[in-house]
This record gives sequence, structure tokens and C-alpha cells, in this order.
Amino acid sequence: MDIWMLFFPSNCLVCGKRLPSSREVLCFSCEYLMPKTGYSGRDDNPVSKTFWGRVPVHSATSLFRFEKGSAYQAVLHDLKYRGNWKAGLYLGRLLGHELNQSSFSQCDLLVPVPLHPGRLRQRGYNQSEVIARGCSEITGIPVATRLLVRRGRHRSQTSMGRLERFENVREEFSLSKRSTDINGRKVLIIDDVITTGATLEACSQVIFSHYSCEIFVATVSMA
Repeated sequence: MDIWMLFFPSNCLVCGKRLPSSREVLCFSCEYLMPKTGYSGRDDNPVSKTFWGRVPVHSATSLFRFEKGSAYQAVLHDLKYRGNWKAGLYLGRLLGHELNQSSFSQCDLLVPVPLHPGRLRQRGYNQSEVIARGCSEITGIPVATRLLVRRGRHRSQTSMGRLERFENVREEFSLSKRSTDINGRKVLIIDDVITTGATLEACSQVIFSHYSCEIFVATVSMA
């Protein structure tokens, strides 16, 4: 047994059971029972439909369905609020395995939704970038962190509708001065959760305003 595991054993974030040394986040049973969507092979799935009539996203998908208060909420909370970046890598790898079996595997770049510098200093990492890096390990698609930047910090969007959320974030994102030419390429934007799609729509519009390319969207969960 690994010495570290002997003195600092890990528990499954969903059921709380002791994890074997080969596991870091979820036990085999809880991973198997994860409410996966299976949307990556369907162009007309609910996540893709979120963008219809708003922004020409080629395809969109989410790994699993998120329900407030569900056991799987703990995984995302550990990633976003408790400094557990390993949960992001784990979720990114699961997402990568899902995408490898679909047209998403043909994308040229993974672009994580950027985090405001102040929040990045506070949290220590960008959860979307960590997810993208886990996804890259499986798909082999490189991560591009210098395409988009986030200039503002939006107000809490918890009680906002779709239009309010979009107005809240649409001026936050811009193209980085260090960005490279992505004309004609397939860009996959990565985020942790999609609710109304306002953040991802804003990122897509910034890219479309400068480049002629195909945009795909993938998130770990859909609310």
C-alpha cells in the first residue's frame, strides 16, 4: 500500500467510502452511477439547442446532469470551492473519454473559459483550465490558454434569467493580445457547468468577431 494512503487515506466524494490507492476522487460504483447524458453523439441534444438562434456553435455537450443537492454536487464544489484541483483533472479525463468517441475528437484546440485574475489568485487555479488539461491527456488535443482573457468580475448570476446573465457577462471577455491565428480551425471551449449558456455564448461571440472558425462547446455538467 502507498505510504501516503496509509496515513492520509482518501474517501469517495459521493458515497464517502474509503478509496483504493488507484482511485483519487470517486469509487468505481459512484463513477458507474454518474448520471451521464450521452449527448456527445447527438447534434440535437439539449445542450446544443441552448445555442440555437443565439450563436452558431457547431456542437455542444455535457458529461453529466447536475441537480442541486445531489450527491455529485460535492465533486464540483470540491473543485470550485475547496481547492481540490485533482477533481478537475479527473472530470476532464472522463469528459475526454466521452469526446473521443464523437466528432469532438476532431477539434484542434481546447480553450478553457478564462477566470478573472483576482479570482485566479484567490482560488489558485482556473477550474475550467484544469478540466481542459485532464481532457487533453485523453484526447491529445492541445490546450490554448492565451486566446481569451477575462477583464471583469461579474455579479452573482444565481437568480438571473438567460438575458440578464448574458448582459452580465457579455463585456467581460476579450481576445488576448498574445492570441494566435485560428482561422479555419475547430475550437472546443471548455467549462465546468452550463446553466443558461450566457458565459459560453459571450466567449463564442468574441472568437467569431475576430476569426472564421468552427466552435464546439463541452462542459462537465449541465444544470
